[in-house]
Amino acid sequence: MTAILSQMDDRHYETYIDTFAGSSDLVDFLMESFMLFKDLIGKHVYPSDWMAMIMVQNRVFLRAINTYADTMNQKFLNNDDFEVQLWNNYFHLAVAFITQESLQLQHFSPTKRNKILAKYGDMRRLIGFAIRDIWYKLGSHKICFIPGMVGPILEMTLIPEEELRRATIPIFFDMITCENAHSGNFQKFENEIILKLDHEVEGGGGDERYMQLLETILLDCAAEKPPLRPQVQHFVSLVKGLLIRLLDYRTVMNDDSRNNRMSCTVNLLNFYKDINREGMYIRYLYKLRDLHLEGENYTEAAYTLLLHSRLLKWLDEMCSPQFEFHGSQTQRQLKETLYDTIIDYFDKGKMWEEAITLCKELAEQYENEIFDYELLSKRLEKQAKFYENIMKILRPKPDYFAVGYYGQGYPPFLRNKVFIHRGKEYERREDFQNHLMSQFPSALHLNTTTMPGDDIKNSLLQYIQCFTVQPVLEIPPRLKNKPVPDQIINFYKSNYVQRFHYSRPVKKGPVDPNNEFVSMWIERTTFTTVYKLPGILRWFEATDMKHTTLSPLENAIETMESTNEKILTMINQYQADWTLPINPLSMLLNGIVDPAVMGGFAKYEKAFFTEDFTQQHPEDRDKLLRLKDLIAWQIPLLGGGIALHGKRVMEALRPFHERMEECFKQLKKKVQKEYGVRELPDLDERKSTRPRSMLRSLRQSIISISSLQGSECGTPTKLHADRDFPPESPTSGSSTLPRSSGSMTGSLSEGMVTVGDAEVKLRKSKKKKKRSSMIFITEERERIHTMDSKRLSKKQEFRSDTNLCEPNEGSVSLTNANSRSLPAITGLSLAVVAGMEDVDSVRARRDSKSMSVCGTSDRTADRRSKGVINLIFKSKSSKSEKM
Repeated sequence: MTAILSQMDDRHYETYIDTFAGSSDLVDFLMESFMLFKDLIGKHVYPSDWMAMIMVQNRVFLRAINTYADTMNQKFLNNDDFEVQLWNNYFHLAVAFITQESLQLQHFSPTKRNKILAKYGDMRRLIGFAIRDIWYKLGSHKICFIPGMVGPILEMTLIPEEELRRATIPIFFDMITCENAHSGNFQKFENEIILKLDHEVEGGGGDERYMQLLETILLDCAAEKPPLRPQVQHFVSLVKGLLIRLLDYRTVMNDDSRNNRMSCTVNLLNFYKDINREGMYIRYLYKLRDLHLEGENYTEAAYTLLLHSRLLKWLDEMCSPQFEFHGSQTQRQLKETLYDTIIDYFDKGKMWEEAITLCKELAEQYENEIFDYELLSKRLEKQAKFYENIMKILRPKPDYFAVGYYGQGYPPFLRNKVFIHRGKEYERREDFQNHLMSQFPSALHLNTTTMPGDDIKNSLLQYIQCFTVQPVLEIPPRLKNKPVPDQIINFYKSNYVQRFHYSRPVKKGPVDPNNEFVSMWIERTTFTTVYKLPGILRWFEATDMKHTTLSPLENAIETMESTNEKILTMINQYQADWTLPINPLSMLLNGIVDPAVMGGFAKYEKAFFTEDFTQQHPEDRDKLLRLKDLIAWQIPLLGGGIALHGKRVMEALRPFHERMEECFKQLKKKVQKEYGVRELPDLDERKSTRPRSMLRSLRQSIISISSLQGSECGTPTKLHADRDFPPESPTSGSSTLPRSSGSMTGSLSEGMVTVGDAEVKLRKSKKKKKRSSMIFITEERERIHTMDSKRLSKKQEFRSDTNLCEPNEGSVSLTNANSRSLPAITGLSLAVVAGMEDVDSVRARRDSKSMSVCGTSDRTADRRSKGVINLIFKSKSSKSEKM
C-alpha cells in the first residue's frame, strides 16, 4: 500500500475521489483510511532501526493525510455537510502522526538528526501547521471539539520544538474564547487541561521552557481581549503552579529518595485540594499511601487515608468506587471500610489514641444508627485492647531533627528551607544523618547550627545542616490540672507537637574560670511547623523561627526543673517495672548526690545566692526564690529514689549504695537548713492501682515551667515575730475544726497528725480509693472563693481526707510563701519547714483561719462538696513532740 500511494500524484487522488457516488461513501472511505493509517503508525510495522523505510512510510502517509484534508475542506466544512466524527478522526490521526516516536528528533544523535532533516525535513512542523490552519477554519463548529480535543492538542504542544509550540499554543486561547462565548465561562476546558496535563507531564512531556511559552503566549493573547484578561490570568497562574509541582514530581519520580517522592506527592495533593479537584486529590492520596507502606510508615499511611475518609459522610448515598474499594457501594460502606484499614495502620504504628477515636465513632454508628450490636461488641473489645496497650506496652519516644537544605543545587521544594523530621524508634542522630547524606551524595555537611549566610544560600552547591531539636509539650485541655498517669502524658511529649526548641549555650560578659554558670547564657530557637507531627509525612517545613535568650539564672531554673522531672519519671518507671536494670537509676542519683561527680547545685549557690548578685539583679528576686524552691524539692525526690534504689540494689553494689546514702544525708542536712524542708508521700504507702497519678500531680505542681510566669514561687521563709496576725480565738484549736459524724473521731492509729498543740485526725478508711483525687492549691482556692453558700445532702460523703478549712485572704501569706510549689495530696501530709517557729504563732494563725472561714454550719456543708482538699503544715517542734 505504501508503494502504491507513493506513486500517486494529485491527479490520481482527485480521480479516485471522484469515483465515489455519494458523500456517505466518501465519508466511510476517509474514516476507514484514517483508522488504517493510525493503526499502521501505532503498531510499528518496521523494526525501529529501519529508519529509511519508516521515514518513507511517514512521508507517503503525510501526503495522503494532507490530500484527504483538502478534500474534507471542500466537501465537509459547510454547516449542512459538516461531519463531526470525520473531523474528530482526522485530528486524532494527525496528533498520532506528529507524536510518534520515530519523528522525535531530539532523541537522535546530531548526525542522524541532521541527515533526516536534510532528506525529509521536520514533518512534525508540516502537519502541526496544517492542524492549526484547519482548526481556525472550523468556525462555529469548534465548540463540538471542546473538551474532547483539549488532550490531543495539549499532547502536540508539549513536543519540544519551538516553532511548533509557538504555532499551536494559541489554539488554547481560541478554545477559551469559543467556550466562553458559548457558555459564559471556560470551566470544561480548564478541568480537561488540568487532568490531561497531569498525565502528560508524568509521562515525560513538558519542561520549564514550555511553561514559560504557555504563560507568555496566553497572556499576550488575553491582552487583546480585555474582558477575558482576568479569567485568563487566573487560569495561567493555576496552570503554572501545577506545572511547577508536576515537573518537580517527575524529577524525583524515579529517584532513590523515597522522601523526595513523598514531598512532591504531598505538594501535588495539596494543590489539587486547594483548587477543589477531588478526583486528582484522592489519586495522589493513594500514591502517598503506597509510598508510606513501602517504608513501613504505618502511622503516616493511616493519616493519609484519614484524609480520604473525611470526604465521606455517614450516609447511604451511592458513591463511585475508589481504587481497591470496589466492593463499597455507599458512602457509609466506603467510610467504614476505610476506618477498618486506618485502625489497623494506627495499631501497627502504636498510635492507639487515634485508633480509639475512630473506634468510638464506629461504635456510635453501630449503636445509634445501624443498631448492629454484634459489630458493636467486637469494636468495643478492640477498643478495650487499645486502652490496655497504652498502659502496658512501652512506646519509645522518637527523636526530632531539624534539617536545612541550603544552596541552589537543590530542587525548589527543598531549596533554602528547614524541615523538622520525626525519627524512627531508637534512631540516633548519627544514623539519621548518614541516611540523609546518602540521599544527597554530593552535598556538604554544615557543622554549625546557626543559620548560614547568603554566600551559602546562593551557592550552586548543596549544603545540609542537621541537629536534634526538642518537642514542646502541649497538654490537651482535657488533661490539664488532672492526675494523669505517665503512660498517657508521655504520649503527648512526642506526638501532636508543632513547636520545637533548639538551645545553644553562649558565654557573655566576664567568664569566671571557677564557675561557668555565671556567664552561661542560652540562645534558643523555636521552630514552628506548618502541621503537627506525626501527620501525612514524617517531616514538615518549619515556617516560623523565633529566637530568644535565657539568662544564666533562667538556665539554672530549667536545668533544675529538668533534673527533678527526670528523677520523678525514673521513680515511676522503676515502681511500675521491677525487671528494669538498676544501673540508670544508680548513675542518675549518684551524679546528683555525690559532689565528686558533678558538683550538684553548689555552683548555682556560688553564682546566684550571693549579696552581690541580689543587689545587681533586684528584678530576679522571684526567680531566685524559684530556684531555691526547686533545690529544696529535690531532696525528697532524691530520698524517694535512694530508698527505691536500696530495695533493688544487688549485694555486690551495697557499698556503692551506702556511699550514696552517706552523701545524701550530708546534702539533705545542708539543704534543709538553708532552704527548708519538703516532704513527699511515703513511697511505701502508695499501694493504690494508680501510683503514677500521684507523681503526675506532684510533677505538675513542682516542676511546671509556667510557674515562672504570672505568679511568685519562693522558698519558705521564717515568719517574724512582729508580723501582724489576726487575734487569737478564745476557743481551743480543736474546737475550731468542723466535725461531722464519725469523721473526726479516732485514735492516733486512725490518722492523727499534730500541728502545735492541736490534733487533727484524718480518716483513712477510703484513702486508697480517693488517692488519685488531687487538686492543686491554687485551683482549689479559686473553687472555694466562687462557691455559693448552699447546703449539700447529708448523704454526700466527704471528698477530702483532711478537715482543715481553707485560709481567708487575711491569713493566706503562709501558703503563698511556703507552698506555692506544693501539691495537695489527699490523706497524706506534706510538711514545709523553714526553721524553728513559735508554736503559739502557728496556733494563732490556725485558729484565726478556722474562725474566719469555718465559723458557720453552711461552711461545714461547703467543705463536704467535691474536691475540697487541704494541706497540713507540720512544724519541727510538733514533729519532735510526736517523736
